[in-house]
Amino acid sequence: MCPDPHLHLLQDLVYPFDARGVAKRFRHAAIFGALDALNPGERMRFVNDHDPLPLLDQLHQRYGEAVAIQYLQREVGEIVIDFIRN
Repeated sequence: MCPDPHLHLLQDLVYPFDARGVAKRFRHAAIFGALDALNPGERMRFVNDHDPLPLLDQLHQRYGEAVAIQYLQREVGEIVIDFIRN
């Protein structure tokens, strides 16, 4: 039997996004695209080498309460944030 082709639509899945591997000029557009693709209940685990405070302001302006922000790690050189689609 074939695996369910809709397994990627299950809620509460975590999708990794390592911003360190994305060229700076494309980074915010790639992040917005990834967040737009999330279904309610899904989360994107964002990894970066610095705290993206300007990005978080942009996310708040663009998504408001539709995307929750949860820091998992906040150390110099290693930032991990879950963006959760509500």
